[in-house]
Amino acid sequence: MHGNLTGTGQLTGLRLAPPANSHAVVPWQPPPYADSDSFDEHDVTLGAGPLAVPGMLSLPHKSGLLPALVFLGGSGPVDRDTTIGPNKPLKDLAWGLATLGVAVLCFDKVTYAHPNEVKKNRAFTVADEYLPDALAGIRLPDSPGHRRNAYFLVRHSLGGTIAPRIAATEPLVAGLVILAGGAEPMHWAAVREVRYLASLDPATADASQPVIGTMTAQANRVNRPDLSLETPDDELPFGVPAPYWLDLRSYDPVAVATSLRKPMLILQGGGTTKRPWPTTLAGGRPHPPMPMTRRCCGQPLSCWIALPSPRT
Repeated sequence: MHGNLTGTGQLTGLRLAPPANSHAVVPWQPPPYADSDSFDEHDVTLGAGPLAVPGMLSLPHKSGLLPALVFLGGSGPVDRDTTIGPNKPLKDLAWGLATLGVAVLCFDKVTYAHPNEVKKNRAFTVADEYLPDALAGIRLPDSPGHRRNAYFLVRHSLGGTIAPRIAATEPLVAGLVILAGGAEPMHWAAVREVRYLASLDPATADASQPVIGTMTAQANRVNRPDLSLETPDDELPFGVPAPYWLDLRSYDPVAVATSLRKPMLILQGGGTTKRPWPTTLAGGRPHPPMPMTRRCCGQPLSCWIALPSPRT
């Protein structure tokens, strides 16, 4: 068993492996398509005050106008690289794109950099989780010798879900890349994914039913019209307070994306449990075709973090 911890010792993930594979975790290695001699990395700080977050700006050696990508991680307290064990999928992409002449900004989520401050704020919403730092990254001043002439948001998982909301707020955003973003409500996505994982082992499926039942009841509580700011936290998914769910419940990512009139590249791994955007009915309503460039990729061995999946 391998665990991932934040800088303050909070558990953010577990990975289980057979005994034969329980050797020490191999350190991250740069992908073969990245050339670290072709770009420089610069530490940056986004925002100000107690919730400012650190980030990394990768700038190609070539000067002049550069396309720019702002990366954002998925749900939970993840760092700028979306580190999971030895894997750093966003760093892989950042180094590869910087090698090709693209400026790339990655930064720690506020829930990773300041978990205690976030926990103290019961009014914290998904907008607070994403918008301030994403907008600060887009508005980051140009570096000497470099000008960013087009900003594209690259969003992963929940970040992909929120991407249209950020693009609707900031006119500097030229387009979106959504990597394994969900289009169904997050509380129901969690129920579906846990139910699927439980089904993989019939021997333990029955033991998982109480957990699935509790999660289903909590998801139904989010849907109820009497959900309010005073709803007890323990009645809601993951113990997250009601303001977060009220904000997320009022947001329809597909409807907002449809209204943007911006190019979008939507990538979905064939091995992921995320329900893809093009076939999902958001809020139970079919949406008209999105008036934008759209490509959906379903590589059969690509999981939700854009790495080969052991599932077939």
